[in-house]
Amino acid sequence: MHKLLRVLFPLIGVSLGVALAALAVECLQLVGIPLVGAQIWITISLYSVLSILGLILGLVYSTALIKLYEKGEAAVRGVPVADFLSGTLGLAIGLFIAFLLSRLLEMIRFGWLSVTLSVLCYLLLGYFFMHYFSTRRREVVQYFTRRASKEAPLPSSSKDASPIKLLDTSVIIDGRIYDICKTGFLEGRLVVPNFVLNELRTIADADDSLKRSRGRRGLDILARLQNELSLPVEVDDQDFDDLSDVDEKLLRLAAQLSGVILTNDFNLNKVARVRNIPVLNINDLANAVKPVVLPGEPMTVRIIKAGKEASQGVAYLTDGTMVVVEHAAHLIGEERQIIVTSALQTSAGRMIFGKLS
Repeated sequence: MHKLLRVLFPLIGVSLGVALAALAVECLQLVGIPLVGAQIWITISLYSVLSILGLILGLVYSTALIKLYEKGEAAVRGVPVADFLSGTLGLAIGLFIAFLLSRLLEMIRFGWLSVTLSVLCYLLLGYFFMHYFSTRRREVVQYFTRRASKEAPLPSSSKDASPIKLLDTSVIIDGRIYDICKTGFLEGRLVVPNFVLNELRTIADADDSLKRSRGRRGLDILARLQNELSLPVEVDDQDFDDLSDVDEKLLRLAAQLSGVILTNDFNLNKVARVRNIPVLNINDLANAVKPVVLPGEPMTVRIIKAGKEASQGVAYLTDGTMVVVEHAAHLIGEERQIIVTSALQTSAGRMIFGKLS
């Protein structure tokens, strides 16, 4: 691509030089300077000098123009598809209306004022409609989605309709995603962005032994997902150079691909929901499948430690649920049967309260 651009920019410079020479010749003729006969050398000189000047400028500034092109390409690549399509649609509508107005101005014949007003119409209307459609992109997308859903036939299978699942770093290191996928509850494709894979490698090479073991565990889980499951697991190479935070990159990629984020990161979960990006939180799933305990049911627990109150004892179920037992502080280390009195769901998890039977 770089070789093509290095040839293209000098050619563009020559073309601009020829265009400027043609404009200069026309201006000289308008002011009454004839460019025929002995004066033909003026025309030849203008075309020659401006073409060579355009070629030189194209060669000199080709490197800077290539860098500018790459920055523009990266910026466009980072724009969500919905934003790009909405802005393009608005720009097209604005330019079409400006074209109609410019034709009307030509008919009125205001002279040079018509040209100035036409240019202003193109600039103002193009920018206005592009900005308007970009800011209302959600309504535009919803409108066309509703129209498409009314006209398009139903998908041939549920697998085709299932959105892709984007895995973040925390859910891979956690490891429970492997067991969930193994049960067959997830459908569609699992996608691991390349920037998530790079973060896993960085953690696996960390100096801290705990971080290093967590990173290596994540790489092992990822290898098991790819090799031991029938569910397709792919690596997406797309990256966003204008963003440094992995979570921000993941959110933008999910918006572009209309995918679902698989995570157990509390903050990422909240930010994604604020941006209307679907999220599947492994911790929410774990809380949802915990067995329901009703008041009055008996259970056997081992008292582990004393509670906040002087007479309370604390036990834990196998899933990590805390059980607070009244008048059991003196029974630490013993197994006792209790009767459930109540259960409380908190942001940190579920708590069960009971009394000795």
